[in-house]
Amino acid sequence: MICTMCWKCGKAIAVPAPIGRAAVCETCGADLRSCRNCRFYSPGSYHDCLERVDEAVRDKERSNFCDSFQLDPRLRSDRPGGTRGSPDAHSAFDSLFGA
Repeated sequence: MICTMCWKCGKAIAVPAPIGRAAVCETCGADLRSCRNCRFYSPGSYHDCLERVDEAVRDKERSNFCDSFQLDPRLRSDRPGGTRGSPDAHSAFDSLFGA
């Protein structure tokens, strides 16, 4: 099992490794094996991917068959059921940038 965070709702969840195509977030139902959860996802780059891929994945939020998929280490968590970041961190960011 690995602990990861959902790209959509930020909840930490435990999933079997490797992440299968049918894996979804228990809270919001978002697909976990998607471009949005991949370490190579890079909006604005060629096909929005840092890896050399022949075909663009049209829906970056849906599960796909990409052979390059690797879980984004920034979404790793060591505590299932938590949330990404703390409220204090979010408020500090907001006050710093006036959001």
